[in-house]
Amino acid sequence: MFLKHCKWALLWALVILILCGIPGRDIPHISFLEELSFDKFVHAGIFFVQFLLTARGFLLQTNFIKLKQSAKLISFIIGSVYGGLLEIMQATVIEGRCGDVYDFIADSLGAALGFAMYNWVEKIFLEKLIK
Repeated sequence: MFLKHCKWALLWALVILILCGIPGRDIPHISFLEELSFDKFVHAGIFFVQFLLTARGFLLQTNFIKLKQSAKLISFIIGSVYGGLLEIMQATVIEGRCGDVYDFIADSLGAALGFAMYNWVEKIFLEKLIK
């Protein structure tokens, strides 16, 4: 039952890993978006979604009661740690990419926004989309 409810969060985490693993030379550069720090909004957005999917999966699963009880806090921690690890990976492993502390902050802010807005988003969207 755990994987049944967490499959979307795991799939989204894989999508994030693939996107963050793209070499720097293969990423399009659009100057006006770079000036707006658009990538920070992208980071926040993808980790907002990651938080929502993870928390929803943890809340729906029934195998681990403590996880269900602390689903939002644990989802926030997982999102923040995952964002930090991806930045370290970019700094050390991926050619043409560099880790950015501001990207990590944006990742964590996205997860925090998910934490803050979870109940509203669940009521409006998640109950209809993910069962």
